[in-house]
Amino acid sequence: MQWTLVIPLKPLALAKSRLADTAGDELRPGLALAFAEDTVAAALACAAVRDVAVVTDDQPAGHALAALGARIVPDEPRTGLNAALAHGAAFVRRLRPETPLAALNADLPALRPGELTRVLDAAAEFPRAFLADAAGIGTTLLAVSADRELLPAFGTDSRAHHRASGAEELRLTSVDSVRQDVDTGEDLRAALALGVGPRTAAAAARLLGIGQ
Repeated sequence: MQWTLVIPLKPLALAKSRLADTAGDELRPGLALAFAEDTVAAALACAAVRDVAVVTDDQPAGHALAALGARIVPDEPRTGLNAALAHGAAFVRRLRPETPLAALNADLPALRPGELTRVLDAAAEFPRAFLADAAGIGTTLLAVSADRELLPAFGTDSRAHHRASGAEELRLTSVDSVRQDVDTGEDLRAALALGVGPRTAAAAARLLGIGQ
């Protein structure tokens, strides 16, 4: 089964505010872009992924991610993460109504194509399924079959919200790279320990005490 991934990315100037204790304002946009680039590159290298649609209004990020092979979808709703995902899903479905969809976080810099394949193969067994993040509170991936709506509920306590909405929780082991999103300095250190992509490694090396 071949999936289309929908990845939302807010304007880089507004991204990763919770990394303020680790990276200053001048470095956070570059880190956010590096996370997204490594995420998209790994996703496109995944055997189970047909293509990737990134929902963003950030022009520099859009150019960089399009150069990697992603389709860029303007964030026309501009009303937050879940609206962006629903908009991206609707855009993809107009092009390919038969395709299964998965929403994926843009901040998975340690993402491994093989682990993503395992998650998507497991998700294919259910009409709608999700993977919890490393903290066990949020969600990093929400997948639906071609005949189902995405119905994203990302944000605070999204694991509980997705479970309550009827989505099946995927309880897989050895897929840490798909779970490890990055919101805080501690998250970044955990991702670095797993092994991040080249763009994140270069960006993190500019931070004192990170990636050394």
